[in-house]
Parts: sequence; structure tokens; C-alpha cells
Amino acid sequence: MSSKAKQSQKLLLFRLSGTRRFGIGTLKIREILPFRSLARLPHSHQAVAGTISFRGSAVPVIDMAAAVGYPALTPEELKTSSILITDVQRQEIGFVVRGVQKIIETNWKEVKAPPKALGDKAFITGLLNVEGDTIQLMDIELLLANVYPGSLDTQDVALTDVQSEALKALNILLVDDSRVARKQLCDVLDAKGITYQVTTSGDEALQVLLKDNELGQPVDILVSDIEMPGLDGYELTFDVRDNGVLKQPYIILHTSLNSEMSLSYANQVGANEALTKFDAEELLQAMLRAGAEQARQAFAAE
Repeated sequence: MSSKAKQSQKLLLFRLSGTRRFGIGTLKIREILPFRSLARLPHSHQAVAGTISFRGSAVPVIDMAAAVGYPALTPEELKTSSILITDVQRQEIGFVVRGVQKIIETNWKEVKAPPKALGDKAFITGLLNVEGDTIQLMDIELLLANVYPGSLDTQDVALTDVQSEALKALNILLVDDSRVARKQLCDVLDAKGITYQVTTSGDEALQVLLKDNELGQPVDILVSDIEMPGLDGYELTFDVRDNGVLKQPYIILHTSLNSEMSLSYANQVGANEALTKFDAEELLQAMLRAGAEQARQAFAAE
């Protein structure tokens, strides 16, 4: 494979409790601040420590340890902790963590999917071996859904009968390693009676693409997350575009990252569009553009 698809990823390593280390992609992080006093939020989730003023805006701050089931940080522990200001799913959220250590560079191919035995409620998306130590990559989407259950609700999007029927005629493949993100994607399409296939990894998605192509029912639209263990969204896109046998799908990379750099790179590897999670109307409109483009290509080929 060309090195063009091999984009390294940077991870910030930190602790929550004890010596176990966790990681989060640096593209999600806007700033790391020493802990400071917080304004309390009445009637908030027990893991919400308060709010902080950041660049003129009030940003909620979550005690990450408490949010994932560890004991909340004590007042003494808070004094030496840090606040990670993140930009995730179109919103700024702060997370209190202990023991911020260092930033490392890795590749998603080195990240292993978490064992299924951990169940659906484990707050990790992958495992990475660093210097003989297992780093757990935090599932920020699941964490936020646990603290803010209402964030899972998707708005109803109005489609005409013609638009609905156009999407129902397409072979749509969804791929995301996050259970929360898959639910959001599926809920949008289920509400409109649109059929689809769904996978949890880039490797599995590539196999579906190849199999459907062999059966003469190629995938028309591929909606993929970017950050995934194994074959990430960038490399999946590149592999698809580099395959001369596949009937080429319309590729939408769908990510919680707001970074312009990540969206720009999505276009470089061959994605048709890159969207920031989660806006149901934006997603359906992108799928309608995909359907129109597929129809145009089919007409041109006749």
C-alpha cells in the first residue's frame, strides 16, 4: 500500500486511578490546563464536576474517573490534576484527569479491538501496547452518552417520498467501532425505513464491500468512522479507491473530530465527503447527494 494512506496518530496518555494508563487522540484536544476552581452546576450528573470559563465560553467539566466507574477524585487529588478541553461532536467538553504523562505517535493498525468479553458498557474503543504496558483508548462518545443520555436523541428529518424511495433503492454500508455512533446512524435510517448493512471495523467493512461486489450487488454508499482499531477510515477509503475491481461507492467519512486537518486528509485519500458527527439532516443530505452522483454515473455509462 502507498504510504499516502498511512497517517500516524498522536495519543495523549494519562491516568485516572492507580497506575493504569489511558489514551485519547490529540486531534480531540484543544488545550491542557492545570486544575482550577469550577462553578458548580445544580441538578447535573454526579460525574459533572462543574463548569470552567474557556475563551469566553462556559464549558462543562466531567470527572472522567467518576464517569467510567472509578471513585471520584478527592479535593487533594484535584489540586494536582489537569483539565483536558476537548472538541468532540461539535461541542467543547472538559475532562478532569490525573497524571498527564506524554504524547506518543502510533498507527491505528497497532490498535487492537477490545475483547468482546468486556461487553457493550466498557468505555474503551481499543487497546495499544506501549513499552510493555497496555493502554486503553477511551470511548469518549459512550462516556458522553452516559453522562448526557439526551445526546443520543436524533432529530426527525423531513424527506419527500421521492427522496425516501431513492435512498431505499441503494446498498448502504455503515461502519463504526463505537456502539453509540452505530445507534445514532441506525436510528436515523430506521426512522425512514431505509435498509442498510452495519459493521464494527474497517476490515469487516472491506470484506462486505468485496463480497457484495462479487455478488453483483455492489455497495453504493459507504459511511465510515475515521478513528478505528485495525483498518481506520482513512486506510479503508484508500484501499477501496486503490482496488480496480470494486465498483466504487460514494464514501462519506463521519467523525467526531472537528479538526480541519482531519477533514482535509479525508479528501486527500479519496473520500467524497467528510462530516462531523452528529447531524441527522447533514447525513441524509449527503446520502441524497451520493444517490444523485451514483445515478449520474450510471446514466453516463449507458
